[in-house]
Amino acid sequence: MFWGAHCGIRRGAVQELVAKGGRGSGKSSYLSIELVLQLLRHPDVHAVVLRKVAGTLRASVYAQVCWAIGVLGLGKKFRCTVSPMECTYLPTGQKIQFFGLDDAGKLKSIRAPFGSIGIAWFEELDQFDGPEEVRSVEQSLFRGGTFALALKSFNPPAAGRAWVNRYVLAPRAGRLVVHATYRDLPPAWLGPRFLTDAEHLRRQNPTAYRHEYLGEAVGCGTAVFENLRLEPIPDERLAAFDRVRYGVDWGFYPDPWAYNAVAYDAARRTLYVFDELTRTRAANRETAQLLLQRGVGEELRRGAVLTADSAEPKSCADYRADGLPCRAAQKGPGSVAQSMKWLQSLAAIVIDPARCPDTAAEFAAYEYARDARTGAVLPGYPDVDNHHIDAVRYAVEGVWRRRGA
Repeated sequence: MFWGAHCGIRRGAVQELVAKGGRGSGKSSYLSIELVLQLLRHPDVHAVVLRKVAGTLRASVYAQVCWAIGVLGLGKKFRCTVSPMECTYLPTGQKIQFFGLDDAGKLKSIRAPFGSIGIAWFEELDQFDGPEEVRSVEQSLFRGGTFALALKSFNPPAAGRAWVNRYVLAPRAGRLVVHATYRDLPPAWLGPRFLTDAEHLRRQNPTAYRHEYLGEAVGCGTAVFENLRLEPIPDERLAAFDRVRYGVDWGFYPDPWAYNAVAYDAARRTLYVFDELTRTRAANRETAQLLLQRGVGEELRRGAVLTADSAEPKSCADYRADGLPCRAAQKGPGSVAQSMKWLQSLAAIVIDPARCPDTAAEFAAYEYARDARTGAVLPGYPDVDNHHIDAVRYAVEGVWRRRGA
């Protein structure tokens, strides 16, 4: 499971490794070993291991790193202390230091005794306050030096809208995301009790099993799109689409302009979403040029359909003037509910997260609202963070209106 990640790090192709998954998946064991190996491979580099709360360090990541040192047969070459909490590689003086982010000020003044800090492991990434906090820590740590590797591990929260679940959907150069489960490990490593407990939960509560043992973001019972599949759409599948549909949701700032390309497989009742653009503060002429550069104009001349929000007739007219025949969506009482129910009724909505990260994040995080006092699920569809969802709805308007909701 982790061999490919290790090889990618050795080649220099991976600068950020995100390991997610369920219980007993081996991700923390692997990352602790990888951290020690990379420390030895880079004699001028030091490492920092982080958790949100300092009080959890000794019984978790500190014990895990000490275990990795022992497994690698390096016990006599490291000095490990708890005050200060660090592991020192005696032949070179390199250090592995441990910090909690409840006292973030310590990181601002951290200095390597020589060389640079080149490795940072964020354990239980979901417990951090968000990508801004993580980015701030990385900016403080990775200063100077020629080698930098961020290791991040977590069990996905159930809620799709959790920041860390959205974080792994956004592609970034040098980032590798690995999803592991206990089924990737030899059963003997886990023991009969672990396997018995997992099987019992699978039979008694499949949803809890998928969340706890398979590391799936199963939602909190309020996910709107339970038929969502986030997976790559191969080029050969794209080439086979016989009719492509386009949708645009107008926006400027703070709401963005959103565009999507989709294809509907009626025989399998599956909708494929394979292209997107998101822009803020972009004029109609600028976004029209973006679509023309993507070849949308050619496809429209061949019979494809572009449907946009009818709330801005002038914007539709601007597109037509720039060579993009643009239909205004037919709105009316109940049209939002009808189109959303049609999307929910499909066998699958397949979104390529590499091609469409913003769309994937929106669909995965979109949930019914709850009453703040009672916690009861409210009817209707929240009109928030749904720009690409609207673009997709407009794109398939001709399908669901023809077939009925």
